Amino acid sequence: MLQRLAVLLRRPAAAPLAAAAVRCVSTGSMHITAPLNFWAGKRRTGEGKSNMENVYEPATGRVLCNLETCGAADVDQAVKAAMSAFGHWSKMSGMERGRVMIEAAHIIEKRREEIAEMEVVNNGKCITEARLDVDSARLCTEYYAGLASTLAGQHIQLPGGSFAYTRREPLGVCVGIGAWNYPFQIAAWKSAPALACGNSMVFKPSPVTPVTAVLLAEIYAQAGAPEGLFNVVQGSQETGSLLCHHPDVAKVSFTGSVQTGKKIMEMASKGVKPVTLELGGKSPLLIFQDSDLENAVRGALMANFLSQGQVCSNGTRVFVQKEILPEFVDEVVKRTQAIKIGDPLLESTRMGALVSRPHLDKVLAFVEQAKKEGATVLCGGEAFVPSDPKLKGGYYMTPCVLANCTDDMTCVKEEIFGPVMSVLSFETEEEVLLRANDSTMGLAAGIFTRDVRRAHRVVEHLKAGSCFINNYNITPVEVPFGGFKMSGIGRENGQVTIEYYSQLKTVFVEMGDVDSLF
Repeated sequence: MLQRLAVLLRRPAAAPLAAAAVRCVSTGSMHITAPLNFWAGKRRTGEGKSNMENVYEPATGRVLCNLETCGAADVDQAVKAAMSAFGHWSKMSGMERGRVMIEAAHIIEKRREEIAEMEVVNNGKCITEARLDVDSARLCTEYYAGLASTLAGQHIQLPGGSFAYTRREPLGVCVGIGAWNYPFQIAAWKSAPALACGNSMVFKPSPVTPVTAVLLAEIYAQAGAPEGLFNVVQGSQETGSLLCHHPDVAKVSFTGSVQTGKKIMEMASKGVKPVTLELGGKSPLLIFQDSDLENAVRGALMANFLSQGQVCSNGTRVFVQKEILPEFVDEVVKRTQAIKIGDPLLESTRMGALVSRPHLDKVLAFVEQAKKEGATVLCGGEAFVPSDPKLKGGYYMTPCVLANCTDDMTCVKEEIFGPVMSVLSFETEEEVLLRANDSTMGLAAGIFTRDVRRAHRVVEHLKAGSCFINNYNITPVEVPFGGFKMSGIGRENGQVTIEYYSQLKTVFVEMGDVDSLF
């Protein structure tokens, strides 16, 4: 989920080199001991006996820190802190809230390299991508800071001089539950619109990647947010359940798997709480014979190998019109084999480590299953051991391209969430549309063609919430992002997200006498 690269890389030319020259950490050198929970304005340790879970550095496989998970008393304290902050924050003008958020965006910009390095250490993605994720978080914060002062209702004139008006009001304490593939970015994507609308938030990161959300909490506090406005509680399913069931929580926004999203929705329904769900995908990418082949190849690589393939919107079902299939496959395989795998903190690395050992094993098992079902491995799909001794315990694999795939194969039907591209051939537009839409999920879809009429005709019939024409996996914060079908409910980013973090109140004003039947 990258912003358009040309925009994000429009920075002073010396910035990346300077940042690399003064790198604060190196792979395998960090051990975190500071508390990762944060509420009421500072880092916290839990009350009573807390469970401790190991957190690993994907690049090396070593223990990065011990995570203290939050129980009922801790969650209650965080929610109470958020309620207290909400009372003050919701009464501030949109301009005042926007001023705090703009300051937070400036701090994110100043700490860009530090945050990106921490993201790499905890998540395993390469430093180049991590910087872009931090930029996306900053841009999102800036965008909603600008929208904060524009929130307004409507005036409706009624007969006899009477009138009505609407007020857009905040919900209260919102809960954000993040995923492990974009830890810092997701924390910003959820908190920025919530805070712009006057809400407060309690955020729970994935227990696999708990490190950077607390940095965002400190940044908001440093920017002048009231204590308790953005809080971080760490934990797994139990902590998430406590948040969803808490009576003082007004809304839950979740990013993650379809299975967990269903559970979140069920728990929230007991309190009739609105939810935003950004869930999984098995998205199609359609490449027609009239495509610009160079751009189509680039798009396919971007649609499958960003963040080691661990992107919910990835276009992993690559449908290629049969006339150009051989040429397309040859070029994709050549470029896939050239992807440099290794230390994610090195500037030259383009693919780092997968997020955990169990997840690596799961992705490799998908490749083995594909082979058993008749798919051909054109390249990759194997565990990879870098030459650097300190990386030998890391969670690496070679990016994989599968050919001779059919629609009924497991690799085509199920979300793998790893660097595995499944290539399928098609003959006609009508045929490929039926096959592309044959999924329970509908997060994203893409098409490459020079025919502008075909492009818009095909997009109209694709059952997906985020569609791309002649590009893939670009997510400007000004544009709504979200899915159809089992890929989720609601949207993130764009103006429309304001509606998901606010509620509408209607006020009737009578200017004459009451016309009563009694």
